[in-house]
Amino acid sequence: MSKDPKDPNYDPADDPKVVAPKEAMATGDLPNELPHHTKTITFHQRLERNATLLLAASFAVVTIGGIVEIAPLFWLENTIEEVEGVRPYSPLELAGRDIYIREGCYNCHSQMIRPMRDETERYGHYSLAAESMYDHPFQWGSKRTGPDLARVGGRYSDEWHVDHLMDPQSVVPESVMPKYAFLANARIETDAVDDLLATHRFVGVPYSDEMIAEARVDMRVQADPMGDSGGLVERYPGAQVRNFDGLPELTEMDALIAYLQMLGTLVDFSTFTPDDSR
Repeated sequence: MSKDPKDPNYDPADDPKVVAPKEAMATGDLPNELPHHTKTITFHQRLERNATLLLAASFAVVTIGGIVEIAPLFWLENTIEEVEGVRPYSPLELAGRDIYIREGCYNCHSQMIRPMRDETERYGHYSLAAESMYDHPFQWGSKRTGPDLARVGGRYSDEWHVDHLMDPQSVVPESVMPKYAFLANARIETDAVDDLLATHRFVGVPYSDEMIAEARVDMRVQADPMGDSGGLVERYPGAQVRNFDGLPELTEMDALIAYLQMLGTLVDFSTFTPDDSR
């Protein structure tokens, strides 16, 4: 007899792979039922079909994973390798950083050089965690409509920065950066800078009482090359003192350029050697 189901002479009894419906009903083994070895996945099916059970299981997995990752940090005295030269921002630099964040500069510029050859050859030494230890929030990232700014300090003159902020296309014709000429006309007040330093001390930045008490004076004197900047430099080693925008008044342009000119200049990478003991 033929075993082809399409053959008119086909008889299911001659094909041992086929179970007739009547026989299946009698034995309770219905045709087309999943093989017995697939029954092991029924728990996973129930898990996927029950939203409450799936949510509870996901929460348990995330909780356990979070504990495994976070708990060891409680037994570490410090998670950041301290590097010589890194210091808190001076009042003027800190004000410039706030302007940098306010204007959304981080949307187009990262401050994170990754340890890859194409990045280190273009931007310089890869970024260290210690360089951002006083940042709240830090400016790391990977979004680069414009170049990374982690090492921009000292690469361009103050005049270049003024021209670039006033009219970016005048120095970089292909730039899509908007104009920030208004910064040169925006006077920056020093009245609240001591409160700004006190707030950062509250979240861990080691500003001393002296730094907070002298914040207003330090902010003005950093942009005044004729002022007495000895105390400023003592409190903030490496602080650059000069009239950053060339205007007689203290402006937001001064503050932003002071911040940009500081980026990447605190660590002497010619003498830096990473600590391999960790």
